[in-house]
Amino acid sequence: MQTRSIGSLTVSVVGIGCNNFGSRLDEAASAAVVTAALDAGITFFDTADVYGGSRSEAFLGRALGTRRDDVVIATKFGMPTSDGQGGADPAYVARACDASLARLGTDRIDLYQLHAPDPKVPIEATLHALHALRAAGKVVEIGCSNFTAAQLDESAGARGFRSVQNQLSLLYRAPETDGVLETCAQNGIAFLPYYPLANGLLTGKVMDGTPPAGSRLAVAPEERRRHWLSDELLEKAEAVRAIADGHTTSMLALAFSWLLDHDAVASVIAGASTPEQVRENAAAPAPMDQGLRTALDTATA
Repeated sequence: MQTRSIGSLTVSVVGIGCNNFGSRLDEAASAAVVTAALDAGITFFDTADVYGGSRSEAFLGRALGTRRDDVVIATKFGMPTSDGQGGADPAYVARACDASLARLGTDRIDLYQLHAPDPKVPIEATLHALHALRAAGKVVEIGCSNFTAAQLDESAGARGFRSVQNQLSLLYRAPETDGVLETCAQNGIAFLPYYPLANGLLTGKVMDGTPPAGSRLAVAPEERRRHWLSDELLEKAEAVRAIADGHTTSMLALAFSWLLDHDAVASVIAGASTPEQVRENAAAPAPMDQGLRTALDTATA
C-alpha cells in the first residue's frame, strides 16, 4: 500500500470511512471491516463524533485495540450532536476533543477536523483552540471539511489547517474549478475527497438506477436519491463504465486512480460494509496514463 502525507502524518492512499459504524453496521460488523483494512495495509481511518450516534468512534477504538499505534485516526467535531451541542467555539472544541478521546479510548487524535465552518465564531479563535490541543498533546494535526477556497485562504499559513475534506469524484468535480484544489497546492494542504464513489454510482453495482438493497443510497432520503439517480449522473456513470470495459478494468479502479492522480489528494476515504469491499478498495488504485485521464475528464465534464 502506497502512502502520502498530511502534515507530519503518513497515511495509506486508501482509507476507511467509518460513517457506517454504529448505524448500518453493528459492532461486530464494524470490527470485521477494521480487521480487513489492517490486513490489507490500510492505516487511515476517518470518523466523526456524530457518526452512528457517536458510536462510530467507540466501535473504531475497540476494534483497533492494541493496533492503535499502527494507524492514523482522523475524527471531526462541529456538527450538532444528539444533545444539540456543536459549532467551533473554543470552549466547545476542548470539550468535544475530550469526549472523542474517551470514546476512541486513546490519548491523542492524529487528525482533528472541523466538520463545517461556523459563521458565528472567528476562524482565528477556533485555530487558537485547536493549537492549544496540539500543545497539550491531545491532537497531532488539524484539518477542516466543507471549506471554500476563500475560507481556506483565510485560515492558511503556518498555523492553518493541514487538510481539507470536501466532496470530489468523477461525478462531482467542483474542487477542480472552484479554487479549492489550487489553494491546497499553493498552501501545502492535503485534500481528502468524500463521496469518492459518488454514493455507489462508481462501484458498478447501481444497475438501471436501482441501488443495491441495504446500501447507503437505497436508504437515503428521497431528495438525495433523486439527485444521485438523475439521468445526467447515470449517463456519466455509464460513460465511465464504457471506458472501464474498454480498458479491461473496473469502475472502482478508475474512480480511485483518477482521484489519486490529483497531486493534492492524500488518501481516498471510502466507506465499506464488508471485508470483501475493503479488499476491493485496497486493490483499486493503479497508475493512470494521460490518455485515460483525458478520456475520463471528457466523459464526466
